[in-house]
Amino acid sequence: MEGTHPLMHEGREPPLRQQSAGLEEGTTVQTRSRRRSVSSGSETLGGAMGPLLHWLHDVAAVTLLKARRTLLQAAILFCVLVLLLWVSIFLYGSFYYSYMPTVSFSTPVHFYYTADCDASESTLCSFPTANISFMKNDRDQVMANGQPYQISLELEMPESPVNEQLGMFMVKMSCYTKGGKTVSSIGRSTMLHYRSKLLQTLSTLVFAPLLLTGMAEQKQLIEVELFSDYKTNAYQPTVGAVIEIHSKQVQIYSSQLRIHAYFTGIRYVLYNFPLMSAVIGVATNFAFLSVIVLFSYLQFIWGGLWPPDQVRVRVMMGDDTRIQQRREEVRKRMERENSQKELNAAKMTGSVNESSEFQEDGTAAELSKDASVIPDSLGPDVPDSKEEESHESDESSSPQLGNTVLRQRPGPWMSL
Repeated sequence: MEGTHPLMHEGREPPLRQQSAGLEEGTTVQTRSRRRSVSSGSETLGGAMGPLLHWLHDVAAVTLLKARRTLLQAAILFCVLVLLLWVSIFLYGSFYYSYMPTVSFSTPVHFYYTADCDASESTLCSFPTANISFMKNDRDQVMANGQPYQISLELEMPESPVNEQLGMFMVKMSCYTKGGKTVSSIGRSTMLHYRSKLLQTLSTLVFAPLLLTGMAEQKQLIEVELFSDYKTNAYQPTVGAVIEIHSKQVQIYSSQLRIHAYFTGIRYVLYNFPLMSAVIGVATNFAFLSVIVLFSYLQFIWGGLWPPDQVRVRVMMGDDTRIQQRREEVRKRMERENSQKELNAAKMTGSVNESSEFQEDGTAAELSKDASVIPDSLGPDVPDSKEEESHESDESSSPQLGNTVLRQRPGPWMSL
């Protein structure tokens, strides 16, 4: 048994080695096949993804280009709109500044009087007088031509016994032009408001603290309306006025001359409704400028809003020219007919000669065949002559129809 074991092992080892070798070869083949399948799958996937990636790249490039173009157009449109809005606001402001006159004007009135009389008297030597200028900065007029104004004088007067005993007094105003000519003059009367002794005592007791501290004074503000509807003349504009108080005993703290304009029509709307007027004015200017810019853009890009398809111009010709054209047409027509007759005669003589030669060599049947060739040979020429005649007739008729000439101007779609 011991001797048999080595042989048995020797006989069994080769099959085991063969099996292991076969298994290894099988695994290697499987791994190779797997690698090949994986590589082929990856190649197939790469081949399928390549066009898709190129398409995505093209789509992204086109989308980016469109986005940039859209953004640029939006930026240009925004800048144009902002410019139009700014121009609209500027135009409305310029119109408002030039069309609306000064609403109100106020200036202090400083009265002067002479002092060359007897000083023992308590009265003034002359009436208090003041000269007022209606020019701003010595250049611009305060009052616009044709605009109605209300002119009033405010007098701040103390409740002194002299003013109470004064009673009524006159205030006169005379308007003059640049040359010193008086164009308008008016006078109004006024006086202090009456207050009884009891009312004066009570008001003094009530306002005693304010009167003692100087925060209140015993005075009255008298307003005298001189003109209710004053209009300056464009040919003789008012540049100033002289105010005179016809009293030598009047006592005045201070005075103010006030000029207020009363608007009508568009000026009334602009003054009393400024916000609504501004919105409507700016919107109107913006719409008008937008239409102008749009028409200009269409004219520049397309060449016109309504491009004409055809512009017909009728050229009228004289009678002599028409007669001459008709004569030329008749002459050309006769020449064509004569040339056509000569050509037909030449063809007829040629066909007769050919038929005589065939009679000498052939039989009578051939002669009949040759005779039948004659109209066949003439047949194709007849349409040509007709076509030539039709062509010539078209050419001859073209001058007759030449009275109408077509002129075409390229439209917007042709330029695109």
